[in-house]
Amino acid sequence: MLIFRALVLLLLVAALLCMGMYLGTGQVVWRRRSVAIIRWSVIAGLAFIGVLLLERI
Repeated sequence: MLIFRALVLLLLVAALLCMGMYLGTGQVVWRRRSVAIIRWSVIAGLAFIGVLLLERI
């Protein structure tokens, strides 16, 4: 469970760094990477919630 929490946290930090790079440089590639990382963060978060629900059953 700790691994999932760390993974989601690291993905969100990476997304923030990419968004900061986008704001600093203005290059669209950083915004695309940020959106992709946020998408994977949401998927990882949903997987984490799924694991929690399966543990309760």
